[in-house]
Amino acid sequence: MLFRSVPIADAVFRDDRLPAGLAAHPRDEVVIGWEDRRAQRARLKTEAGVEFGTSLPQGTVLREGDCLALDRPALVIIVREKAEPVLVMAPPSAGDAARWAYYIGNTHQPLMVLGDLLLCADVAGMDEVLRYHGIPFTRELRPFTPVSQGPSHHR
Repeated sequence: MLFRSVPIADAVFRDDRLPAGLAAHPRDEVVIGWEDRRAQRARLKTEAGVEFGTSLPQGTVLREGDCLALDRPALVIIVREKAEPVLVMAPPSAGDAARWAYYIGNTHQPLMVLGDLLLCADVAGMDEVLRYHGIPFTRELRPFTPVSQGPSHHR
């Protein structure tokens, strides 16, 4: 099997902080889900069909509007967060939010805090966990960026 090499993006920029040499490059977009946005190394394809790889520092989490740059072809790739199936909860109090976050964390599922809302991935069985604990939720498609993970004994 032959592997075709692809250009590699190895740094993340914000559009308003692009180095001078990159500011004039044409733009393209890549729409990716949360698991791929936290991958150190990945092979991706832009909306226009340009294949490229990433080799990013460990712990990097790509967010909406982040920019990746390629030399050949000269291109700035803007990250768009893919809308994904999530369960959305609106806790009525800080105590409920803490308790619900605990229940979700106890299942080892990622959690996103968005203002007064809690979001978790709509994975098999999660709706049953929420119902068991009496947590009201809605199913929606939204970009999902869970709380960043720090050092852990689970790694």
